Amino acid sequence: MSFSGLIVQLLNGLASASSLFLVAAGLSLIFGVTRIVNFAHGSFFMLGTYLAYTLVDRLGASLGFWPALVLAALAVGVLGAFIEFVLLRRIYKAPELFQLLATFALVLVIKDAVLWLWGPDELLGPRAPGLRGSVAILGRQFPSYDLFLIVVGPLVLGAVWMLLTRTRFGTLVRAATQDREMVSALGVNQAWLFTAVFALGAALAGLGGALQLPREPAHLEMDLNTIGAAFVVVVVGGMGSLPGAYLAALLISLIKAVCIWLGTTSLMGFEVNFSKATLVVDFLVMATVLIWRPWGLLGRPQAPSRHVGEPEAPLRRAGMNYKIAVGALLLVLVLVPFFARSSYTTVLAIDLLIAALFATSLHFIMGPGGMHSFGHAAYFGIGAYGAGLLMKAAGLPMEAALVGGPLVAAVGALIFGWFSVRLSGVYLAMLTLALAQIAWAITFQWDSFTGGSNGLTGVWPSAWLSETRNYYWLALALVALGVWWLRRVLFSPFGYALRAGRDSVLRADAIGIDVDRVQWVAFIVAGLMAGLAGSLYAFSKGSISPESMAVGKSIDGLVMVLLGGLHTLAGPVVGAVSFTWLQDAVARNTDYWRALLGGIILLLVLIFPDGIAGGIHKLSRRLRQPKKEATS
Repeated sequence: MSFSGLIVQLLNGLASASSLFLVAAGLSLIFGVTRIVNFAHGSFFMLGTYLAYTLVDRLGASLGFWPALVLAALAVGVLGAFIEFVLLRRIYKAPELFQLLATFALVLVIKDAVLWLWGPDELLGPRAPGLRGSVAILGRQFPSYDLFLIVVGPLVLGAVWMLLTRTRFGTLVRAATQDREMVSALGVNQAWLFTAVFALGAALAGLGGALQLPREPAHLEMDLNTIGAAFVVVVVGGMGSLPGAYLAALLISLIKAVCIWLGTTSLMGFEVNFSKATLVVDFLVMATVLIWRPWGLLGRPQAPSRHVGEPEAPLRRAGMNYKIAVGALLLVLVLVPFFARSSYTTVLAIDLLIAALFATSLHFIMGPGGMHSFGHAAYFGIGAYGAGLLMKAAGLPMEAALVGGPLVAAVGALIFGWFSVRLSGVYLAMLTLALAQIAWAITFQWDSFTGGSNGLTGVWPSAWLSETRNYYWLALALVALGVWWLRRVLFSPFGYALRAGRDSVLRADAIGIDVDRVQWVAFIVAGLMAGLAGSLYAFSKGSISPESMAVGKSIDGLVMVLLGGLHTLAGPVVGAVSFTWLQDAVARNTDYWRALLGGIILLLVLIFPDGIAGGIHKLSRRLRQPKKEATS
């Protein structure tokens, strides 16, 4: 640890902050005006890098290196405008979470489009002309291009700031950020304003990706790697605040740089590897800021929207026909192993059951509870690791470990829920994501206890469950009981209190309901059931990896719930079965399964904006409703 090393690492942090700011600035603009949490923004960054590689290779000699980078950013902006015009404009009135589902589907489509056009290999671009060398700083060499990037960030911030404060377009954007309904009431063409803002945000992401070409090769993981960091920066800085985004990018990048500089350090007699903290330091910062100042460093508390969606119909208890249908379905599920052509069919059926319980547990807090969680995989993974460690480390039998795993997950939900229920909306969602990433980082790096990146192996069920069909019947019994219990809780006094807090916090508080405590208990209940799903998963596969609690698993849960329908009790089961089966069937039949799956999701979003089960339920309700005679 030398002073010169610290300075060089801080400069590296400043260069990274500029690249991160370009992505976060576009994401912040888009959210501020359209209120869309654009999951595909990282894909625009990735496209910027790939397009820059192609344009520099094909047109660099005639057009020049720097114009090629600008042209790549403009091309991404045009693509963003096209996506907004063709797709997103049609779903602005849909619930925000369904807009998130549509942008997630775009991630899948764009990733496979890039795979088809450029292939799976990493593509290393050329060095920037005039900035290929390095400069000496305190006896150490520092890349000239990184010094250029340090300057780019403030320049782009200044240019966008001038655009927003000195032009009519900027005035409309700032007005829409504060109150978009009022802007529309004043006669502004809101649709084209949204298109322009989306194009500008996509172009900024594309510029960030294009400028990254001389620093790192283009690869297919750039989208998800970037979007996570961009979300953190936007939330820490304050949703819709460009100076806040730049401040947050600086703060997080510099903290990471210091962690790298510290390396492995002796602290109070213990060896602490600060370099490993770079995997989670951004989420630690986000969790801290959200707990201390929920609207971010330079953000403002969001004003309530004047738009009120369609009121939700009250939940109805199951009628006799519904019970008969469920009973018949259970009978069919019991007989599945007898008619399965291969053991793979039974294994897939187990996966479908586990996915259904996981999605139902997430729906419990998202639908009736009204709490959006982006980190529900934490409880799934904690349950899986809890069961595995109780068996491997504590020496408990499989049956006891299967009971203990969900209890460990419930403890995790108790801790995380205590912090989460104090927030709402997108801030609650991002805090759950941060807490889940912290849990993932601990699991990923604690080699001596969790197995680290290798995970745990040899987590097999007892001898009487070693046959696949026996384990299937156990999973079916536990999943059926779990889904039935969650449904029963919703029709208890606790369930009514939970829905009262969702519909109106003020009214629920006025009649004596402790909304925070009710929501906290709901987190624990959902965590318990997600932990049961994780425990069943661990013993069905015989091994556990950190991927079981990664961001991708949480996204899968969100897609299942939204695909099935957020406002129906059957929705999560329908969505889980549909998504898991589609993923398996499509992946086995084509190399470009992501694009096909994303296209199917987009089609379903457009046809069933309330989800599959929700759309079917609404259609059947309209068919049952007697037609009223027209009156003159």
